[in-house]
Amino acid sequence: MNQDQDLRRQLVELLRGGNAHIPFDEAVGDFPARLRGSTASGAPHSAWQLLEHMRIAQRDILEFSRNENGGYRELKFPQDYWPGSAAPPDSGSWDRSVHQFREDEKAFEALIEDSARELRRPFPWGEGQTLLREALVLADHNSYHLGQLVFLRKALGDGAGGKG
Repeated sequence: MNQDQDLRRQLVELLRGGNAHIPFDEAVGDFPARLRGSTASGAPHSAWQLLEHMRIAQRDILEFSRNENGGYRELKFPQDYWPGSAAPPDSGSWDRSVHQFREDEKAFEALIEDSARELRRPFPWGEGQTLLREALVLADHNSYHLGQLVFLRKALGDGAGGKG
């Protein structure tokens, strides 16, 4: 395996979690419905807000990274990156958000695994960003918020959902 292939493999593993941070499915898979719209004392966000924020940010990074045709629309921070309410709007929203997160994660992994895409070459449409940089930003961002989800769940009195 050459160094480029090895780096691509390691980036995908980093995005999937399980080494330095909890995997996405383990953090959200059985998050109790009754707690999804709740916040804990001192915690600024509910589980729903964290999940949606992660989904929106990941989609934004994905769309930016595959912007060859110029269709990317920059989101406004913070309003475009966070849901309007603490609770999911309906009973199916959580599952739809989880599903979309997984689909976008797979799509981003496919970008990384595509050997025709250079990891270190700056995107022509960016300001020096590369696919490697975007993968690292995404892994870092998701890791941070997955940790918040695990902490929130424990603070709300449900000790499951992570290896602590």
